[in-house]
Amino acid sequence: MTIFLAMVGVLGVSASGPIMAATAAPALAIAFWRNALGAVVIGVPAGLRRRHEFRSLSRSELRWTGLAALALALHFACFITALQLTSVAAATALVCLQAGWIALFDRLRGRRVAPQTMVGLVVAFAGVVVITGFDVALSPEALLGDALALAGGALAGLYTIAGAKARRTMSTGTYTTLCYGSCAVILLVMCAGFRQPVIGFEPAAWLGILAVTLMAQLLGHTVFNHLLAVISPLVVSMIILLEIPGAAVLAAIFLGEELPGGIYAGLAIILAGLAVVVIGQARGRSAVSGDPGDGPVPPLPPALGGDIEK
Repeated sequence: MTIFLAMVGVLGVSASGPIMAATAAPALAIAFWRNALGAVVIGVPAGLRRRHEFRSLSRSELRWTGLAALALALHFACFITALQLTSVAAATALVCLQAGWIALFDRLRGRRVAPQTMVGLVVAFAGVVVITGFDVALSPEALLGDALALAGGALAGLYTIAGAKARRTMSTGTYTTLCYGSCAVILLVMCAGFRQPVIGFEPAAWLGILAVTLMAQLLGHTVFNHLLAVISPLVVSMIILLEIPGAAVLAAIFLGEELPGGIYAGLAIILAGLAVVVIGQARGRSAVSGDPGDGPVPPLPPALGGDIEK
């Protein structure tokens, strides 16, 4: 069942970039609505079934969920804006560097990083250089989009780490309701600050918002939030790498995007580098004993299990 859920999650997030790139609405408004609608769809049944969890949340759970929501809001602001400036394939590839960012964050927290992992990071960032080099030739806007996508990847890594901490003791429904709801509030404030409207769009734009909510938010992010209870954040981020070819194929089919061949070379280099990162991290964890934070998150007991059945 875990493999099946991972496949569903990959399909959902792969559709995210192409749908948002084709949606004629402000970036922050798209991000606000997908989180607000996601919070309502998940929150209503979760509130009815797990009211005791909402009443007994600890400060630690609220702190990690709040950090995840803030990182998610900023991630969406960067990623959706990047999709409007550069190609779907390039933006998706740079955002999916979150596996490398997680390894870097682990190193900054004092955890040992295997030499092989560092080699993988260098290779992955070489792929970034290849992609951004071609985007410089395309336009300055594309380069700005690459930079925003890169920042979005770092924020996605932080969101994944914080979510894994919160999901140790929280069910999928409780966590995603609080995270998406808090994220929506943050994004609504950002919309007001940047004077981006959240209503008054064309019907086609509303269809795009509903589609990205269903595919990316409910079938993508929510599934991966559930998997964080049984799989380590780094492995989850590695699975998300499959979004890169998925988004590129969907963008080519539905948006007619044609990219320079060098872009695909950069995508291949990033995938190879991040594969080395994950292998190196796994070996590094096995070499370090006595650090429970490095291992996979243990499954939750039945009383705290996720709302998605295994």
